[in-house]
Amino acid sequence: MDFPTRMYIDGALTGGSGRKDVLNPATEQIIATVHTAGLEDVERALQSAKSAFPAWSSTAISERQNWMHKLRDEVVAHEEFLRDCVHHELGKPWAQTHEDWDRLVASLEFYAEEIARVQDVGLADRAGTHTHRMVHEPAGVALAYLAWNFPLLNLAFKIGPAMAAGCPIIIRPSEQTPVSAYAVGMLCEKIGLPKGVVQILCTDGYDVADALTASAIPQVITLIGSTGTGQHIMRTGATSIKRYSMELGGNAPVLVFADADLDLAADIVCGVKFSNAGQICVSPNRIFVAEAVHEAFAEKVVARARAARVGFDKEADITTGPVVDRRAWTRIKGLIDDAVSQGAELLAGGDRPAQLNSGHFLAPTVLDRVTDTMPVYRQETFGPIVSLVPFSSEGDLLERANDCDEGGLTAYVFTRDFAKAEACAAALRYGEIQINGVKYDIDLPHGGIGQSGIGHDCSALALHDYLIVKRITRALDKTDFGGLNA
Repeated sequence: MDFPTRMYIDGALTGGSGRKDVLNPATEQIIATVHTAGLEDVERALQSAKSAFPAWSSTAISERQNWMHKLRDEVVAHEEFLRDCVHHELGKPWAQTHEDWDRLVASLEFYAEEIARVQDVGLADRAGTHTHRMVHEPAGVALAYLAWNFPLLNLAFKIGPAMAAGCPIIIRPSEQTPVSAYAVGMLCEKIGLPKGVVQILCTDGYDVADALTASAIPQVITLIGSTGTGQHIMRTGATSIKRYSMELGGNAPVLVFADADLDLAADIVCGVKFSNAGQICVSPNRIFVAEAVHEAFAEKVVARARAARVGFDKEADITTGPVVDRRAWTRIKGLIDDAVSQGAELLAGGDRPAQLNSGHFLAPTVLDRVTDTMPVYRQETFGPIVSLVPFSSEGDLLERANDCDEGGLTAYVFTRDFAKAEACAAALRYGEIQINGVKYDIDLPHGGIGQSGIGHDCSALALHDYLIVKRITRALDKTDFGGLNA
């Protein structure tokens, strides 16, 4: 298969000043050598977006919706091609690529509808001498940095609200997974999207990307990535006043109480933890399990870990693909080995699956008796590791769950006691609390607290990250209020 290699700048597919090999982490083979942007390419994209803003921001909502629907139709028509891009650039199991593609379709549909629901708001005047209304306008050029773990889903979370709001957007995909984003650029060119409305370019490293961030042209910078990357972007972008929307790292706790449905809890923990090789920002990291059910729950998790199918095969029902690269594999393996050296029990996995001699595969792993002194507990592992932390007292459980250097994105609670679940939801300092289940969709807010981010992806809240509010006040004629204060 020939994968896309060209950037999309100023309404056209284009080469760049650099080249970057993209490797499939499942095969360790090059699937494409893509063009990457240099400083001249970045400046061209910035100027194109700036030039596009006056026309695009004033384009009628119905016309913007039209363009979004045209792009959606092409995404639907090219489903297999787009999913193949994700499948090969990330080694993601074929069934799991559907979520990436589906969220792009959903985003273009949802935000095309949601922008029409944004209403101006009238404000009362206490003295009765003026009228006031609050109106929404596009914030300006947007710049989006994407993480590699969901190449199309992450793009979807940005392109939909930006296009709907009337903000030209420059999308910088991860240099590890640019192929599916470049495919979207092909579709933008195919439909003849106006120049500068969407631009997609990859940079190889921080230096060129920093030129994007430091520019005064972007008014909105949005990111899906690590907390450290978010801090770097905010420092670099401080050359001018900008708005930020960032979904950053997390170290999700799971509270499994003694009355929990253990099969349900094990299904969800393992389902989220082993899918996408655990490379999910909301993946359960620290699983606190009541001592009374600890042994039974551990057995269920181990059974699911051992039953998971690891590999890369479009025709097979694969549970877990590879981690993104050798550096990630080495880091995750180091966390496992360190935990075992400090007293954790290795119940399953812990190394490369025996039948796989190449690719960055790691068997679904279960560690028991993990303690808060271990890096695997303190860090977001971003790998297929279930870390079990037994607890005998609920007295300090919530305090321990909230003790998270990485910030608060998602927490999970499993109990049949409604009052206990609600008390946990109130006390946990996380942007999302999932009780006895897990649900994500384009219309549901997704965002963190503290070091886990600013703003939201998904829902109407994301749309408002790309809109500014303007107050328009008009003095009433004296005759309008009976000559008051004449």
